[in-house]
Amino acid sequence: MAKRYAWTALAGLATTSLVSSPLWAAPPEPLPASQMDWQPWGDDRPAGTVCRGYYVQPEYRLPAPAIDGQVNSESNTANYGTDGDTVLDGEVVLRKGDTQLEATRVQVPPERDLANASGPLTLRDKGLLVRGDSAEVSLNSDQATIDSAHYVAHESRLRGDAIQLERVSDNVFRLREASFTTCEPGDSTWRLIGNDILLDRNQGYGTAKHARLEVGDVPVFYWPWVRFPIDERRQTGFLWPTIGVSDGGVDYAQPFYLNLAPNYDATITPRWIDDSGLLMGAEFRYLFPTDQGTLEGAYIGDDESAGDDDSTTELENGDERWYFDYSHYGRFSSRVPYRLRYGAASDGRYFDDFGRTFGETDTSNMARLAQIDYLGDTWNLQAKAQGYQLLDDPVDEGDKPFYRLPSLTANGRWSQDLGFYQEWNSNATYFWRDIEGDENGFYDYEDTQRRIPLREGVKGARLDLAPAVGYRFEPSWGFFEPRVALQHTSYDLDYDERITDNSESPTLTAPVTTIDAGLIFERDFAFGGDDWRQTLEPRLNYAYVPERDQSDFPDFDTEELAFSWGQLWSPYRFSGGDRLGDLNRLSYGVESRFLEDQSGRERLSVGVGQSAYFEDRNIDMAGDPDTLPGDEESFDYYEATRDRSPWVTRINWQITDNWSTRWQWLYDDEESRTESTGLGVQYRADAGHVLNLGYRWEIEGFDNADDDDDVRNYNREEYDMSFAYKATDRFDVIGRVLYDNTNDRALDQMAGVQWNDCCYGVQVVWREWIEDEDTANNIEDDTTDRGLFLRFVLKGFGGIGGDADTYFQSAVPGYRPGLN
Repeated sequence: MAKRYAWTALAGLATTSLVSSPLWAAPPEPLPASQMDWQPWGDDRPAGTVCRGYYVQPEYRLPAPAIDGQVNSESNTANYGTDGDTVLDGEVVLRKGDTQLEATRVQVPPERDLANASGPLTLRDKGLLVRGDSAEVSLNSDQATIDSAHYVAHESRLRGDAIQLERVSDNVFRLREASFTTCEPGDSTWRLIGNDILLDRNQGYGTAKHARLEVGDVPVFYWPWVRFPIDERRQTGFLWPTIGVSDGGVDYAQPFYLNLAPNYDATITPRWIDDSGLLMGAEFRYLFPTDQGTLEGAYIGDDESAGDDDSTTELENGDERWYFDYSHYGRFSSRVPYRLRYGAASDGRYFDDFGRTFGETDTSNMARLAQIDYLGDTWNLQAKAQGYQLLDDPVDEGDKPFYRLPSLTANGRWSQDLGFYQEWNSNATYFWRDIEGDENGFYDYEDTQRRIPLREGVKGARLDLAPAVGYRFEPSWGFFEPRVALQHTSYDLDYDERITDNSESPTLTAPVTTIDAGLIFERDFAFGGDDWRQTLEPRLNYAYVPERDQSDFPDFDTEELAFSWGQLWSPYRFSGGDRLGDLNRLSYGVESRFLEDQSGRERLSVGVGQSAYFEDRNIDMAGDPDTLPGDEESFDYYEATRDRSPWVTRINWQITDNWSTRWQWLYDDEESRTESTGLGVQYRADAGHVLNLGYRWEIEGFDNADDDDDVRNYNREEYDMSFAYKATDRFDVIGRVLYDNTNDRALDQMAGVQWNDCCYGVQVVWREWIEDEDTANNIEDDTTDRGLFLRFVLKGFGGIGGDADTYFQSAVPGYRPGLN
């Protein structure tokens, strides 16, 4: 499970002005780095290292005693008193087990239970260095007391200074008038100072009384008592708070972390929001050998500002608001994984008002899923129940999703040595949808009357069967694959009170026939002093799917696919199982690849292809084989009746180890116009710099949206630029702009900096983005959101602010923030 920094305060924060002078701890001045086992990096400094050096523990000066409990010693002189005292002078070295004491003078009493050392002295013990002026060291136990101490824990990079350091037991130390930091020697960016500090290296935490946090030698916080981590182990305690200010109101969240066991933990977060009240949040996580999961949620019993910002909302002042989200993944065996997910929210605006994480712009639904799979050598089986809660306020009945209650899938494949194969593909699903409307499907929404199409206002069961037989001949010089699948779809439908003459049990049976063939030509050549291999791969693909009447079929989960390179070689024009598109076409194309001959790595591939249609495509979402789209001027009508597809050109080019580009261009040679094009260029430097340049253009109507509100009534032209520049190993600059050139506006803007030092880190990011309010064809109702994000981490002590790393990686592909 992930590391969690935590601290615990017995009392609340107070300003340093409230601390009386007797409590003001004053540790001694630190020693130079050269005396603290500090080794600056030279030419061997690892790439990306943010620290200027590292701690190195030298070899012991004496070998370990042969017998446990025995003490080895070395000195310039040794004097023995008449009363039994032993006094060692000069360069005195004592070693017992892993503990070694170096001093200028050591006195051992007759009992031989103590060693009184005067210094300067050095005590070493299992990755620990302590220097001081004088010490009393037990020869029978782990106890030791050192005055004017300066200490370093090498592995955890802890260092500090104390008026007195006492080793209470093995790996447990008490420091008085002391400091604690993980910064490099000579760096006082931050340190914790306390009257009484206890460091327990066995448990991985420290405590301090009358502690103050200094940043740059300036006191910023005071705790009467504080508990904090000293390594990467998770500790129970308060996490650093998150504080926000918006419209003059304060938003303060104070998480408390519970390290309940090595494999499960919890976080409880009270959050005070001006104008709303107290919101209580919680998260519980667990991890077992075959299972893991997270349960989270939040609750506010009386939201005093609910409904204030929008007259169309169904919320009212004083409403209780909440969300709940449970996610689990596990496996009964390596072949039987399963997933559980259940999310719910009190209303569709919960996340708009309270949020969840930085950069989460579209929490449009809460997922619900129960799924189990069997992954066999021949059979793949799946059973699942799936649904979503739509998060809109108010909820449009026509946008409510279908639930699958349940969905059962069984797929199998058998292959023979000669190339023949057989497949069994099947799915049975019951679709359910909770919608309201009259017998004609009309309902009221925001003072208007809308209608649910008949094919969406139905529920029921669907059975899909698609057994297939084929033959795959695949010598080194090409391939040949004829294949026939028999697609059968049948329904058992329930229209409730809707008035219709449609059949409640429509069926479809149709063959899906394809013949796929290609040749592979190769040649070797030399270029730029390197050996290369080029392929030339012409390909033909014929597909035939007959027309079948589907006008009585519902629309549970189906969308028409936009044309692309992949569609050249696929016989299916729709996703989902409710439509089987008629097709009689021949696709032809050629692809050439350039490979480095020794490694086989593909550097460049170029493909060009087109489809020729022998019949119009009558089947659309209406499913009627006898009609075409009514508007003969529309792109949909043109797409259904054209004789040939646009030319598809695709280029993937790894220009160098750092530069790469991808391009797809759909060009209509009949109308002499571009239908769609997308270009992406990426630069990734070894030093960590990233640059992404993108361009997208689509003709109006290209994206085949089902909902009228989602059909764009303009050509789309967008530019996307994002970058991450590592100015130094410590300093990153990041940014992104997604620009809608058609409507002359920025859809998303982000700018930020990250400083990642040896002992602290800072992320500051500003972001502004546009929400389209689920109406792509109407930009007048779009809204603009903006926010400023801050995260501050004191390494080894914790951090303030939420983690935006996930958002950075999606906004700037190829960037790895790594602030920890």
